[in-house]
Amino acid sequence: MSRAPSIFISHGSPMFALEPGMLGPNLRQLGASLQGVSAIVVASPHWQTRDVRVSGVARPQTIHDFGGFPAPLYALSYEPPGAPALAAEIARMLVDAGMPATVDTQRGLDHGAWVPLRYLRPAADIPVLQVSLPVGMDTRGALRLGMALAPLRERGVLIIGSGSLTHNLYEFRSHIRDPEYAQAFADWAADAVARRDDEALVEYRARAPHAERAHPTEEHYLPLLVALGASAPGEARMRIPGGMTYGVLSMDSFGFGLPHSATLDAA
Repeated sequence: MSRAPSIFISHGSPMFALEPGMLGPNLRQLGASLQGVSAIVVASPHWQTRDVRVSGVARPQTIHDFGGFPAPLYALSYEPPGAPALAAEIARMLVDAGMPATVDTQRGLDHGAWVPLRYLRPAADIPVLQVSLPVGMDTRGALRLGMALAPLRERGVLIIGSGSLTHNLYEFRSHIRDPEYAQAFADWAADAVARRDDEALVEYRARAPHAERAHPTEEHYLPLLVALGASAPGEARMRIPGGMTYGVLSMDSFGFGLPHSATLDAA
């Protein structure tokens, strides 16, 4: 079995489920190139707990964890199989790596998982699990979480960090449209990924332009560090173009160790 990649997906807002923009078709193309994936593990900012939890439901339900959006959004569902035995194994792996972790037997899939997966894996035919982000986790902690999950890739498990490359909800909700600063931050992150300057990505708050404006809180940035931590030294890194939505939400995403067959029309 070939090694599965790790991917950071910028899911922006729940409206991505109805508005594919540039990223949706690119995720469809990318998903079609991923062969031999045995399961998917998603780290999403929309599940935060005291310690790490791993979803171990046999049939995870779709969670519509948002309010005030158009009615068609609440009619969407994505219900793949779960993998309780794999969830228990992942929890043990994390404990062995020094991270307290337990299995959650109730949790379904939040929109940080099911919205991008409707594009990446529309058939919903392989098991999907989520790992939570501990409240108060910092960038180095997120990197360690990804490193602890990395061995799963050798068994065909796709690791996804689902967040948002820029995520100022105040500006989004206030209809403030200022793409220049958001694009400057997104370009800085893409350059750091390409240059393999992982330390800069960890210390982005001190190094990136407009860092605090792009991320008033850090939870939507942390999944990038999870995907980065799950990457292997020297493997190919690819920017997945996503464009800018609502003038402040960069949808650019990144793949680590993607197959050579992965091609993107918008790249």
